[in-house]
Amino acid sequence: MRKTLGLALGAGGARGVAHIGFLQALEEEGIRPDFVTGCSMGAVVGALYCAGVSPETMKERALNLKLADLAAINLSPFRGNGLMFPKKARKIMLDIVGEEKEFTDLNIPFACVATDLIEGKTVVLKEGNILDAALASSSIPAVFTPAKFGGYEMLVDGCILERVPTRELKEMGAEVVVAVDVLGNLMETREPSGTLINTVLRVIDVMDTRSTQRKRVLRKYVDLWLEPALGSMDQYKVKDLDFAYQKGYELGKKKAGKIRQLTGE
Repeated sequence: MRKTLGLALGAGGARGVAHIGFLQALEEEGIRPDFVTGCSMGAVVGALYCAGVSPETMKERALNLKLADLAAINLSPFRGNGLMFPKKARKIMLDIVGEEKEFTDLNIPFACVATDLIEGKTVVLKEGNILDAALASSSIPAVFTPAKFGGYEMLVDGCILERVPTRELKEMGAEVVVAVDVLGNLMETREPSGTLINTVLRVIDVMDTRSTQRKRVLRKYVDLWLEPALGSMDQYKVKDLDFAYQKGYELGKKKAGKIRQLTGE
C-alpha cells in the first residue's frame, strides 16, 4: 500500500526557484505530494503549487522577475521596521493564482512557518489567506516590514528558527518526508559587504545555518534530505534563476526513483 508523501520546501530567496524545477520533475514522473510545507521562498512556491498553479506557470513568471517587481520602497523605514513593503509581491502572487484563496481552498494540504518576534518562537500558519501567510513566512527582517497575520502582530521570515519545516509534515499525516534544502552551508561561501542591510542578512545566514546544522544531525522526521547543487549562487540577488530551476529539475529527476521506493509506489 502506498505511503503518503510530504514535501518540505525550505527557505532560499532566489535559490528557491530550484523548488519549481524539483516540482516540475516530480510532476513529469507522476509523483504528487499528499502534503506540503514551506518556509520563506519555499512557502511562496508551496502555496502557489497547492493552490493549483503548475510548475510551468511558476517558471514562466519567475524567470522574468526583477527586484523592482517584488517590493515597494518604504519611505519611513525606521517607523515601519523595514525598507520595503511586500505589496508588489502579493499582487504578482494574486495574479498567478487568479483569486484570493484560503487554506481550506487548496488542492493539497499546506502549512508554512514564520517567526513570531514577540514570543521568539516558530509558529505554524495553516488557516486564513494563503498569500498573506506565505508573505509572512518570507518577511526578511529589516528588509520587509513585519507581518500581521492570524492574530500575530510581528511575524518575520521563518528561516530564522526553522529553515526546512519537516516536523509539521508528520503532524499533518505524512508517512514519508522529503526535505528540499536549497541553501545548504551558505555560511562558508557568502561574504558580507559593508552595508547595514548586508550585515543584517549575514547575521540571519549565520543563525539559520547553525540552527539547521544542529537539527540536521537528528533528522528524525526526515526520510530523504535533498540539496540541489547550486554552488555559490546568492539567494539575495534576482539572477541565475534559470540555473536554479535547472538544478532543482535535475535533482527531482535523479531522486524520483528513490521517492517511489520510499512511498511504495
